[in-house]
Parts: sequence; structure tokens; C-alpha cells
Amino acid sequence: MEIKEIVNYFLNSEKNILEVTFRTIEDNEDDIRIDNIDYELVAEYGYELESDSFSFFDDEDEEDEFIDDEKIELDEEELMSFLNEYYTVNPNSIPKSTPY
Repeated sequence: MEIKEIVNYFLNSEKNILEVTFRTIEDNEDDIRIDNIDYELVAEYGYELESDSFSFFDDEDEEDEFIDDEKIELDEEELMSFLNEYYTVNPNSIPKSTPY
């Protein structure tokens, strides 16, 4: 099993849970897999997924904008590497594919 594509991800920093939606090389384009992983496992496996994000706006410009909860940006290549290793070590944790 190998991850082919990260469709979406979300890091819930309050609960420390990484929700990830992905496809493996065995999946059809109409299938996805969804998993919730304890984010502490990422560090235990030796990965650092959080990437440095920056803004093109000055601080005063940001004050005028409506800001929702900011999505924490992750390095998708590192995320894919982590998931491949995690599911290799834990093959029973691979979620079943579901129609998209």
C-alpha cells in the first residue's frame, strides 16, 4: 500500500488530531480514505510536518480583513512520507476506501 495523493488534511490543534483524506495507488479516482491520527505520533516517527507560513500583507492590512480559524499549513511531501511509514508499520490501521 502506498499513498498516491493527499486530497485534504486538517490539524485540529485543540484536540491534537490530524484528519487526513487520501488515495492509495490501489484506489480508483472515485474512492477516498479518511483517517484521524493522534498528532503526537508524527513526532514519535521523527517527522516535522508544520511548514513556515508567511503573509503578503502588512499587519494593518490584516486588521481590516475577516479572519477565520487559520488552517495550519503542513508539508504535504513530509505528510505523505509519514503516512506511508505509519501504514507500513500499522497495516491494520489503514482505513477502508469509500466512494467520494
